[in-house]
Amino acid sequence: MHTRILLAEDVHMVRGALIALLELEADLTVVASVSRGDDIVPTALETRPDVAVLDIELPGTDGLTAAAELHQKLPGCRTLILTSFSAPGLLRRALAAQVPGFLLKGAPPSQLAKSVRAVAAGQRAIDPELLLDAWNCQENLLSVRETEVLRQAARGADVCEIANNLCLSKGTVRNYLTTVVTKLGARNRLDAVRIAYDQGWLT
Repeated sequence: MHTRILLAEDVHMVRGALIALLELEADLTVVASVSRGDDIVPTALETRPDVAVLDIELPGTDGLTAAAELHQKLPGCRTLILTSFSAPGLLRRALAAQVPGFLLKGAPPSQLAKSVRAVAAGQRAIDPELLLDAWNCQENLLSVRETEVLRQAARGADVCEIANNLCLSKGTVRNYLTTVVTKLGARNRLDAVRIAYDQGWLT
């Protein structure tokens, strides 16, 4: 079985190294590579790969959002997430998006080709320990609006900026931030951001 691959990775040297690594395998071909998340689905619809190997942190659209859209628009293309982040919450999001493969960039190089083949064959390729952690981790405690307010705070926006960006009053933003800190049992706003990142609720 010959497997056609779409690769999404925003770091140019890493993208080149991954292409070279995959194409050492006689049965694997990288038919397209992109550096932005919002290029994934249009490129996949054009090139019709068997497997999409996606980083999570990408400009434009994150890899998990793109994977969910890809599953809807091109269900025959299966996704392998390749990331540096081992947060169980991210794996939960990936599984919710029908992603069958989740591989950490710290894995041995030989594991990449094995995972691509497994995903292409309709199997799952997920680290068992990470899967167990995901099973034990909490559901997202934050509402969509609370998550968006915290995401803006994590990017350095102050209360006034968040209020302007989300068309809210400054008092409402403060209330959201107070609620987030309370819900997460955090010491302060910075600690809440850390907890949310660790759980994979912020990307």
